[in-house]
Amino acid sequence: MIRWLIGAIGLSFVASSALAADPIDIRVGYLGQAGIKSKLSLVEQPSENDGIAGARLAIEDNNTTGKFLNQRFFLEEMRLKEGEDVAKAAAALADRNGIIITDLPADSLLKAADALRDRKTVLLNSGAIDDRLREQDCRANVIHVAPTRSMLADALAQYLVWKQWKRWLLVVGSHEADKLYADALRRAATRFGAKIVQEKVFEDTGGARRTDSGVTLIQRQMPVFTQGAPAYDVLVAADESEVFASYLPYRTWDPRPIAGSAGLVPTSWDAAHDQWGAIQIQNRFVKLNSRRMTARDMQAWTAGRMIGEATSRTNSGDPKVVFDFLKRPDFSVAAFKGQRLTLRDWNLQLRQPILLVDGRMVVSVSPQEGFLHQYSELDTLGLDRPETKCKLN
Repeated sequence: MIRWLIGAIGLSFVASSALAADPIDIRVGYLGQAGIKSKLSLVEQPSENDGIAGARLAIEDNNTTGKFLNQRFFLEEMRLKEGEDVAKAAAALADRNGIIITDLPADSLLKAADALRDRKTVLLNSGAIDDRLREQDCRANVIHVAPTRSMLADALAQYLVWKQWKRWLLVVGSHEADKLYADALRRAATRFGAKIVQEKVFEDTGGARRTDSGVTLIQRQMPVFTQGAPAYDVLVAADESEVFASYLPYRTWDPRPIAGSAGLVPTSWDAAHDQWGAIQIQNRFVKLNSRRMTARDMQAWTAGRMIGEATSRTNSGDPKVVFDFLKRPDFSVAAFKGQRLTLRDWNLQLRQPILLVDGRMVVSVSPQEGFLHQYSELDTLGLDRPETKCKLN
């Protein structure tokens, strides 16, 4: 009895010592750009905290779990104004944070990654969708949470082909981002057996359309612009620059559905998504921010939760330990999409289902039934291992 009591006292002392130990502090940086990009629709204007709000929620969630593991998470935010030195800002943020969530354009992300190449700093890209960041311009210190253009295009193409809408009229904007999206759509059409019957380029000539005569001009312009096309099933628009695509629905010469940058849109997240427990995070986000959760918010949240998952599993806040765990084949993270998300080891891109939405409802989720893969059906979205140009060094 005495020996049992001594043993119990000893165990109690060890437990108390563990609880009394200093907590593990995990400091996470967030590097984004100041200001917001305006959208054509007045009801879709993004908030000033678009993206960062998701990271804040993830840190709150991590701290909820961290209470039981003696872990504390902190978020330091930095927004860059136009013309600011991104490499210098990234280095300053890395002095205090071993892990950084980024929401930067492709060129800025590369500058930040190269500036931190010799450090142990881990970057999680939650914003840039450029395929080249995962291919010829990939960096070994960057994990990509945001989907690529090719993943988005493949998700859309699978559904259109599943619907037997295989004849596409492709309309492309005149800006560089529009052309990159068009490249991804052409690749997807070839990959899944669709046919682009004609391509048209919509030139951005500037000018304001929110005028008294704007609606009249649009109503006359769009039917004429789409007139005379060969027979097609669906008009697919590549308009990342937000110039014309939103004006296409109900205004084309032929009564056809619209997809791509308007109509049926592929995205990583949407405020209408309510399956697989998504309503839980949607409600919590609305309560905190008095607005709906966007794709950028969700991508930043997922990045933050990946950090939380790695630290809880390894009981370490060391960036190298976190990074090594994220790259392990048994790593996965839950993100309210019906299956756990994993990392592609050849280019550090997060595998994920893509939602197809119409602005009010989730129409479908890709990958679609029947599109098979020898390893993961999620690898039918985007460039697969045999196609990659990435060489991680």
